[in-house]
Amino acid sequence: MGEGKMEDMPLPALFEQARKIHITATESGADQDLVKKGSEVLGKCEDMISKLGLFSSNENKDDISTTNLKYLLVPFYLAELTEKLVQDDRIQILKTSQSKLKEFISFCEAMELVPQEELEASAQGASNSFADRRALKIARFRRQRAAEAKLTEIKERKERRGRSTKAAALSTPVEAGEEDEQDDDGEEEREAWLTTILLAICKAFDLLEMLKKEEEMLSAIKEKQLKEGEKGFSQAILDDRTKKAEAWHRDAAARARYTKPAPPITCATFAQDVIEGRANVSQAHDHKHQPMIFGPQSLIGGSLTNERQRMAAQVFQPGHRMPTMSIEEAGLREMEMMNKWQERNAKMFEEANSAWYKDSPKLGPSEDDEDDDAAQEKARAWDDWKDDNPRGAGNKKLTPCG
Repeated sequence: MGEGKMEDMPLPALFEQARKIHITATESGADQDLVKKGSEVLGKCEDMISKLGLFSSNENKDDISTTNLKYLLVPFYLAELTEKLVQDDRIQILKTSQSKLKEFISFCEAMELVPQEELEASAQGASNSFADRRALKIARFRRQRAAEAKLTEIKERKERRGRSTKAAALSTPVEAGEEDEQDDDGEEEREAWLTTILLAICKAFDLLEMLKKEEEMLSAIKEKQLKEGEKGFSQAILDDRTKKAEAWHRDAAARARYTKPAPPITCATFAQDVIEGRANVSQAHDHKHQPMIFGPQSLIGGSLTNERQRMAAQVFQPGHRMPTMSIEEAGLREMEMMNKWQERNAKMFEEANSAWYKDSPKLGPSEDDEDDDAAQEKARAWDDWKDDNPRGAGNKKLTPCG
């Protein structure tokens, strides 16, 4: 919209256009062109409100007409859109948005629209305890939910009445109740705008706290940079770094199709050496590590030539026995033992399932057969002797009747 057209527009049309831009920027994201346009329209609304003198400091909410109630939201909408602007000087944006929020809250306080507990909390300032701040946030959240539910109820009630009025107008003309319906619409509109203002007050307090914290953080960072002599990165430097990173990833993706990936590192000690620059990933590694040496730095890595040097090297030795192998070597040894054990079990299982009983018998006598024949002959000779010598046959002279 051009400057000339905006100058010719009345205040209600300007406010409606700004309200739609605010809703769009809040719900669908902050498009910078849209945000700048909405801020410009709201600034024009502020100028027209100031020139027309719609509000006075000695008035309250009951003295303001229903038509002008909605213009109380102009500073709040302008503060929210200003906070969404993207500029190099973020701190200045935060200060401008905070000033508009304070202007909105102070004017609502003059109109007796701000809750009493919010006024008490603002009067106490930073002296509030953690429990008081938590209770205030919970109460503010409940008021916000109640206001949103009330706005939804008013909208549904208005839609139902509009449908019923339309149906009644189609059937019979209504003459007697037209003035009552207009009064109901006016009261409902006033209630809706007052509820919207209360909802905006809750959001304004939350947004004001968030902007204060962000300003404190940015100020601390800026102060630290000034102390350390560092300068903030410009957008050009950031864009250059982004382009370099994208080019590196693009080239890496192209190289990955033709290069063979390196084998995974399974040794923690070798991985630490690679991280600290003592080894390369491409180097072969056989999981062999030098044992840890304790002692004076002058003796570490040198050859011990005499007994004196050997005893000096043992001065700072630990009281416990040092490991003879690393965890990776122990794991590889256990894996080798397990493979041998599995091979031996597989061999035994194969022998157990072999068809050895189906083999044909060997021809000719064997040693086992000769042993069996000798045992059989010995048993027969023993049986013959027992037949010739019955039990007790040699003791007949010892018996009394013998």
